[in-house]
Amino acid sequence: MFAEERRNSILTKVKTFGRVLAKDLAEEYQVSIDTIRRDLTYMEEKGLLKRTHGGAISLPKVRRLPVENKIRYSEGTIHQNAVARLCSNYIEAGDTVFIGGASIHYVLLKYLPRDKEYTIVTNCLTIAEKLKDFDNIETYIVCGKVKSPEGMVDAFAVEFIKNLRIDTAFLTGGGISAEHGLSSSTPEGAIFHRTVSSISHKRICLANFDKIGAEYFTKTVNLRDIDILITDWEAAVDEIDMIRQQGVKVLVAQDPNLSKKIQEELNYEG
Repeated sequence: MFAEERRNSILTKVKTFGRVLAKDLAEEYQVSIDTIRRDLTYMEEKGLLKRTHGGAISLPKVRRLPVENKIRYSEGTIHQNAVARLCSNYIEAGDTVFIGGASIHYVLLKYLPRDKEYTIVTNCLTIAEKLKDFDNIETYIVCGKVKSPEGMVDAFAVEFIKNLRIDTAFLTGGGISAEHGLSSSTPEGAIFHRTVSSISHKRICLANFDKIGAEYFTKTVNLRDIDILITDWEAAVDEIDMIRQQGVKVLVAQDPNLSKKIQEELNYEG
């Protein structure tokens, strides 16, 4: 098989399955992993896909359709759980924390500290409903027009949140890149979360590997407005390096299925 034929075949797999792993492709096409990595790099440069640490994923569109609630509010992927578990370490007693209504925020509920008292502000009815069962958490919900996909992000919600002050905001979005910062599918969501960022002392971005390097329709905040980025072991190393060069502290959640020795070899947390 010629290189061009192999790349066309890889592209078909990416479009069909959404993602591919370099080691699986190397075995299938009987070539080295380095050859596959060169293929993926070439295809990324041509704008055909987006590389990850272990392979590649399909190139995301700048706008994304709303995710069904049964998918958004689920147990989450192994990557989301790893990021959420690491994120929970940044909640201290007495803090006032903002949590939105993204799927990663719903996963985070499983890892919220139960041994300390703190306050959570949210713009999502589903999150607020879950939080009322936590005796150690005082919960406030943002006032605004109820909108299922993004929570309350309208003008009323923006005016409401402007009057508050937050210790730590756990932000997320459609994607985050070194060039475009954190971005969202809708202007309304971007404006609301930009306002949350502006009234927060610390801003922590939660972004799984498939969000790293992705650029969505509307910029939410610049990288300089983010203190910490938490991602996972499959995030593209080159993009992470460029984000770090702009002064953002990047934490990489580890794969719980890998041995400690392998993790030490692969870990690039800084």
